[in-house]
Formats: sequence, C-alpha cells, structure tokens
Amino acid sequence: MRSEPKNQISRDGVKVWRITACITSFVLMLAAAGLVAAGLIFKWPVWIGILSAAVWLVISFGIIIIIPNIRHRIWRYEVHENEIDIQHGIFVVTRVIVPMVRVQHVDTSQGPILRKYNLASVQISTAATTHSIPALDVEEADQLRDSISRLARVTEDDV
Repeated sequence: MRSEPKNQISRDGVKVWRITACITSFVLMLAAAGLVAAGLIFKWPVWIGILSAAVWLVISFGIIIIIPNIRHRIWRYEVHENEIDIQHGIFVVTRVIVPMVRVQHVDTSQGPILRKYNLASVQISTAATTHSIPALDVEEADQLRDSISRLARVTEDDV
C-alpha cells in the first residue's frame, strides 16, 4: 500500500473553516430560536426548546472547535510527474489519484474569507470530475497550479 501524500494544507485553513462554521452556527441558532419561539406561540412542551438549544450547542461545538483541526490533519496532497494524489475525509477517508493525462485545466479561487488570510483553493478539472485542494497559501496555490498545468501538457505531448 502507498504511503499517504506528504503535503498538508495551510494551518490558516483551520481559521477559515472556523469562521465558516461560525456563520453556519449562527444560521442554526436562528433555526433553534425559531423552534423556541414556535413553542411559546403554540404552547409546545418546554423540553422541545431546551432540546433544540442543546442540539445547537453540541453541533456548534463540533463544527467550530473539533472538526477544523481534524480536517487539517487529514487533508493531504502530493503532485507526482504522472499523477496527483489527494486524500481527505473525516469519517470516510477518500483517496483520489488523478492521472496527469486526464487533467483538462487547473484553476485557483479565493473567496473573501480565504483572501483575508492570503489563501486560495486549487481546482483540478478532468472530463468527468473536479477535485479541489483547499486553503493553500496563495503563492503555493499559484505554483501548484502552474506545476500541474505544465506536467499535464508534458504528459499530453508524450501520448
């Protein structure tokens, strides 16, 4: 069996995932507050409001505190001459090998939160799928994009 890919994403990716999780948590809090308000209006049992608040707290703790660190530890990638090796997943670990001959184009993207931390994501497109490597330093993402593009052209020329 192959060893796992060597490269990890940026440690600042954890901050980005936490900010995104805080936004998600806020939306979930509004839903839980809606349940509590509906319970008061429709005279539901008090335990429904307490349960919705408890579920919100548990989910928020998990997605803000625990999951970003685990995602950072698990996300790995490595670019070889003939393939790109990507590994990710928390409960189900997915390992993808993308042959260079299948790569059609490579993009980098940056949303507002990634931009704040000087990070970018790299998307690798084939005819059938798109694979992403999130939260890389902008310079590293640009170098990776250029390297994959160059290797894909060389591999295509060899065929």
